[in-house]
Order: sequence, then C-alpha cells, then structure tokens
Amino acid sequence: MEKRYIVAASFQTIFIIAVGFQLIAVPLFVLLVDKRQNSFLKTNRMKINIHRTVLALLLLTTTSALAADFDKGLRAYNKGDYKTALRQFRALAEQGNAKAQHCLGSMYANGEGVTKDDGQAVSWSSKAAEQGLAAAQSDLGFMYANGKGVPKDDDQAVFWYRKAAKQGLAAAQNNLGSAYANGQGVSEDDRQAVFWYRKAAEQGFPEAQANLGGAYSIGEGVPKDNRQAVFWYRKAAEQGHAKAQNNLGAAYFYGRGVSNSNRRAVSWYRKAAEQGLANAQFNLGNMYTSGKGVFKSQRQAASWYRKAAEQGFMLAQYNLGRAYLLGLGVNK
Repeated sequence: MEKRYIVAASFQTIFIIAVGFQLIAVPLFVLLVDKRQNSFLKTNRMKINIHRTVLALLLLTTTSALAADFDKGLRAYNKGDYKTALRQFRALAEQGNAKAQHCLGSMYANGEGVTKDDGQAVSWSSKAAEQGLAAAQSDLGFMYANGKGVPKDDDQAVFWYRKAAKQGLAAAQNNLGSAYANGQGVSEDDRQAVFWYRKAAEQGFPEAQANLGGAYSIGEGVPKDNRQAVFWYRKAAEQGHAKAQNNLGAAYFYGRGVSNSNRRAVSWYRKAAEQGLANAQFNLGNMYTSGKGVFKSQRQAASWYRKAAEQGFMLAQYNLGRAYLLGLGVNK
C-alpha cells in the first residue's frame, strides 16, 4: 500500500510539472488552458484522494479484522479455551502478527493447548522479538539465560533484555539489573544493577523493588540505607512479594530502618510463610519457639519447621530434629 501511495503522489507531481511547462510554452492560451487544466487537476486530485481513501479504509478494515481475531484468541485463552486460542493465534502469527507470534510462543513454552516445546517457543518468540515486540524480546532473553530451547548464552540474554529494557519493559529492566549484579553476560557492575532495578521499581515491578531494597540493605551500588531498604521492601511486600515480606519482617524484628516490633515481624513472616517461602517458615517457627510477637507454642513451631524442612531448608531440618529429640511440640 505504501508503494501505491508513492506512485499516486509521483503521478500528481509529474502532472503538475507538465502543466507548468505547457503554460510557459503556450502563453496565448493561458486563461483557456488554465481553466481546463484546473478542471483536470481537480478531477485527478479527486481520483487520487478517492484512491487514498479506499486504501485507508482497506487498511483500517484489515487492521480491525486482525485486531478482532486477536481479541477473540485472547478471550478464548483467558477462558482456558486453548484450542480456539491456538487456532486464532497461529493464523495471525503465520501472517506476521507480532503479538500473536509472542502468544503462540508462550503457549508452546507453557504447554497450553499444545505439547510443551521450548524450541517452538523460541522460534515464535524470535519472530516477534525481531519485529521489536518488547515482551517477546524479554522472553527470548529469559530463554537464552536459562538455556530453554536454545543453548544457554548469557551474552544473548543480555542483548535481548537490553532491547526490551530500553523500550521501558519493567521485567526486562529487572533482569538486566540482575545480569549486572551477577556479572552474567556483562561485567559485574552494582551501580548499573541499581540503575536498572530503579527503573523497573519506579514502574511498580515488585521483583525490582525487592532487589532495590536488597541493594540498599547491604550497600551494593548505593550507600547502605536501612530506611530506603524498608521503603522498597514495603512496596514489594504490599504487592504480595514473599521475599520482600520476609525481609520486611526481619527489618521489624531487628529494628533496622524501622522501630522494633515483634508483632509486625510475625505478621510479615506469616504472609511470606503462607506463600511457601521456606526462610519465612523457619523464621515464623523461631517466633513460636521464643514466644516473640505470638503466644509461645512448640507445636506451631514444629509445624512451621516441618514445612521449611520438607523444602530442604537445613536450619529448619536441624530444629525439627532437635524438637523430636527433646519432644518439643512432637512425640519424642
């Protein structure tokens, strides 16, 4: 359609130049020719405008139809009707629709409506990523970082994370920050890690908020600041981020960046423990053992130690073993 517009515009330009030449060459008929030419120009401009309008309507209709098909696929996916979603996304993906390609890649990655196939996930995500879709670029970076469907390649992971991060995608910004923090695919650089964590954190991305809180807590890439650590832990914790909840609980327990409060420590430990975080389960067990912030209960302590121990948390395994040895909250 762009070529047609160019042709039409070129035709109009060439015609006007020809008219100008004719007016100069035949000055005696300027008025007569001018009127006829103006009429001819108006007619041709009308034709060109109509042509452009038709093309615009065709483009709008096509775009609207594609959008409707994509929305139909998305609605089906959200309802768990993966068969319909797969059919809609595949048809659009094969026509080069980047969003559909990304969705199709995600379905292969998660085994939704198809047999899980990381190779196919990479293939479709790559097509969308190369068209500049940030979400696909971030997912492709993740696949390279974890060796899913492709050989593990930290350099490629960073390459794609950076592309998505520069478009403002918070998940990619956080992952790029982690790459700098761990020296994966780039030279370790705590300041750069904080730079990208902050960009994602300011968008409300909880993982980045927790990471930024951690950076302030230990003084990596920024001066150590327990109050700032608590500020960012709280933002992530209030969004349900389990690690941030556990860290906020620890801040209240030790009085770092906030006044000591065992009750609040227990409250945040519990939120994280109920999400299955082993460290928080162990911490909550300790609170029941000591009776800090809760009524002392060896049974409750043993219960939480068990949950953490079953996940392989060694300190919880030790405490649970000790409970059995001494008959604390369990039958000896």
